[in-house]
Amino acid sequence: MTAANTSSQSPTERRVSARVGAISESATLAVDAKAKALKAAGRPVIGFGAGEPDFPTPDYIVEAAIAACTNPTYHRYTPAGGLPELKAAIAAKTARDSGYEVEPAQVLVTNGGKQAIYESFAALLDPGDEVIVPTPYWTTYPESIRLAGGVPVDVVADETTGYRVSVEQLEAARTPRTKVLLFVSPSNPTGAVYAREQVEAIGRWAAEHGLWVLTDEIYEHLVYGSAEFHSLPVVVPELRDKCIVVNGVAKTYAMTGWRVGWAIGPKDVVKAAANLQSHATSNVSNVAQAAALAAVSGDLDAVAKMREAFDRRRRTIVRMLNEIDGVECPEPEGAFYAYPSVKGLLGKEIRGRRPADSVELAEVILEEAEVAVVPGEAFGTPGYLRLSYALGDEDLVEGVSRIQKLLAEAS
Repeated sequence: MTAANTSSQSPTERRVSARVGAISESATLAVDAKAKALKAAGRPVIGFGAGEPDFPTPDYIVEAAIAACTNPTYHRYTPAGGLPELKAAIAAKTARDSGYEVEPAQVLVTNGGKQAIYESFAALLDPGDEVIVPTPYWTTYPESIRLAGGVPVDVVADETTGYRVSVEQLEAARTPRTKVLLFVSPSNPTGAVYAREQVEAIGRWAAEHGLWVLTDEIYEHLVYGSAEFHSLPVVVPELRDKCIVVNGVAKTYAMTGWRVGWAIGPKDVVKAAANLQSHATSNVSNVAQAAALAAVSGDLDAVAKMREAFDRRRRTIVRMLNEIDGVECPEPEGAFYAYPSVKGLLGKEIRGRRPADSVELAEVILEEAEVAVVPGEAFGTPGYLRLSYALGDEDLVEGVSRIQKLLAEAS
């Protein structure tokens, strides 16, 4: 049922609220679930859908969780905003890794980065407030904004700029209703990383116009080649009082299933978000928090090994995708995604079908090559595909080889 249908019905006719009925399912999780279901049914599907490291959580982190299970302190409720020792460790980790000095009272521990994003928007936005969203975007951002009562305003960048938006584009999208800029570097889904001078220019533009900035730094340690990560409130310190930083343990420590993220911001906003969390979920699982404490207090050896593997896979997938006629894939500088343009293939015949958009092309690839990819429509830009290269080298080569073989038939 579409949002339009639900909104035209009377309250007694609607089975699902218009607000929740308008939410789209996470496209990336849907593709991953479909790929896993087909594999369970015996089909040799290779999935490039989920943004999830294929490495196990490091042993010392798992051991900390096991020890926490035996500690009666963790069998009880703990502060809704996070274990005090974890908040202190996150503050120390933030200073260590990005040079951003914050107090534990500025930290809110959440059930993954998604909760941090939603609660931050909910704490900032009133109905009708606009949020500028560089596009392609991760699927959760616009849904979180809408749930919080805000209006996402897309600013589209394409492969010609390496998927980076300019200050001029942002200014063209600004209106009297604009309250927040979303800023993500390294980016999901494109892998784009903004250079320091670009971060500074965008940050100073936001500060000049009194805008809030929510910056997602979850991929801070996954950058490659000459690219460098730069934390926006460090580069533009005058933004500190109107900036929220979202992060978590999921990508850096291969802990996607542990569900621990956090938001860092001004104390009044963090307190408001914590109040919301106290009614929504209360504290994050204490066992998962103990594991996160071990993670952020430890070294970065594990992520260094993962980064080496991801870098190797990054170069392989970009080379193989660019060998396909009709595909153009810029080299991602961060995260673990390739985001090729497939506009040159749309409308061409492939095994008796002529995909008109990237949704249909992704369906053809799944059905004919048994490879799962996510269409660009999920990220706000039709005509593209997202492929996560956070999977084994052999599966990566086999999967892209299947795509190459299938798309070579396009005519």
